[in-house]
Amino acid sequence: MTEFRHFIVNESQTSERLDRLVSRYCKDLSRTRIQNLIDQGYIKVDGKETIASCKVKEGMLIEMMLPEAEAASPQPQKIPLDILYEDQDLLVINKPVGMVVHPAPGSRDQTLVNALLAYCGESLSGIGGVKRPGIVHRLDKGTSGLLVAAKNDAAHRGLSEQFSSRSLSRTYQALVWGVPSPLTGTVIGNIGRSPYHRQKMALLHSGGKSATTHYKVLQTFGTMASLIECKLETGRTHQIRVHLTSLGHPLIGDPLYGKAPRHVPPSLKEALADITHNLFPLLHAWRIEFIHPRTHEKLSFTIPSPEHFTLSINIINIHNI
Repeated sequence: MTEFRHFIVNESQTSERLDRLVSRYCKDLSRTRIQNLIDQGYIKVDGKETIASCKVKEGMLIEMMLPEAEAASPQPQKIPLDILYEDQDLLVINKPVGMVVHPAPGSRDQTLVNALLAYCGESLSGIGGVKRPGIVHRLDKGTSGLLVAAKNDAAHRGLSEQFSSRSLSRTYQALVWGVPSPLTGTVIGNIGRSPYHRQKMALLHSGGKSATTHYKVLQTFGTMASLIECKLETGRTHQIRVHLTSLGHPLIGDPLYGKAPRHVPPSLKEALADITHNLFPLLHAWRIEFIHPRTHEKLSFTIPSPEHFTLSINIINIHNI
């Protein structure tokens, strides 16, 4: 159903940008959504269409028409989901290894978005004017674990702000080749597209985006491998994979960065390849913490690492005997 809103600009708001003013009045809408509504002529000033950067004056009438959210272009598909928490605003999901989050060339269906569209149905009020789940952080296809999705614009906006301010906390477990030294540390370095391999990311001396990863060794398996905990301050593409590789300890099973050291027995490489299929890096998002965007309650969730982690550790232990 189309919704109508209006307000009059007061003296203290004179010379403020239209999109910023509307954003303060309508906290349930994202800034991007408001700018799109202005561009489409759904927000008018004194009955006239204008632009987002328009400077308003005292006494101006701001009228808004919020059309009903459009149906999402990805098709809903009934796919089983492991949901740890759900309310009217958001869901926390345990994503299985092998599932793609967003439809893309080569993976246009059977994604997490397809599954959420079918599961949530009419409980999605729309993100940016489209009935779709708002996913503020992604997990690679080969990464398992916790992910939060918003059902409405207000929740999406609140979670996105926490992601940007780094107050949304994400902790991962990774199984890597070798043992990092020191056992606890921080990797800082800009990450961007590799100039030598278009599918890979890399640490760059100039350009890219800043990235910080805190790591801690939880368990060692001789000198062959380690179980590591990684806590992210930033969320760059392939961040953990790139940072740990830069230390000389790539993730086991990683098809892009995970080349095993020469001293690893061929039998161990083959056994682990049978589990990971040389497609899935052994990386698991095991903890997530954030403030609920509506209730302001602190929420924390953990999920044990999946079976292929345990199987891999058992195989490594056998080869260390």
